[in-house]
Amino acid sequence: MRANRLSQIVAAWGTKPYPFVAGYVWLAAMFALLAVLETNRVGLYLVPPFGATLSILLLLPESPIAQPYALIVGSVAGAAVGTAVSFFAHGLPMAVLAAVIAFGVISLLHAYHPPGVALAIYPLLLHPGNWFPLTVVLPFTLVAVVTAALLSQRVKRWPAYPRPLSQGQ
Repeated sequence: MRANRLSQIVAAWGTKPYPFVAGYVWLAAMFALLAVLETNRVGLYLVPPFGATLSILLLLPESPIAQPYALIVGSVAGAAVGTAVSFFAHGLPMAVLAAVIAFGVISLLHAYHPPGVALAIYPLLLHPGNWFPLTVVLPFTLVAVVTAALLSQRVKRWPAYPRPLSQGQ
């Protein structure tokens, strides 16, 4: 009985496995790009939010949070909020405040992308520099979106991306 319930839970709420070589190669290439963009040790700490962004692009490409506008604007805005707050103070309490402010800002911009909220804490804890949103976050997200869109057209098993714009809204 319990095994049957567990299989129901996995089937109903679990995620669809989607392993394919091209996806793993793309992930590795994108992390190599991150290493180039962020040559100091801060790049290591950027793996979680950017890894989440890449996972969303690869596994949830139809989701609103994966669409180019939300992904790029949400990430850059989150990092920009963190950078702006870092002009006044640093530390964990300010990082939490920056995350809360970033959540509000990216929601108001209709650009909600969860890793954008996480990117708001980095300037306050790791001090990546005042240009972090434009020199690291913007190029990384642009390349991620463009390459995902190109690969979706050229690689057979790649999920369709981005979602087509709806007409008449």
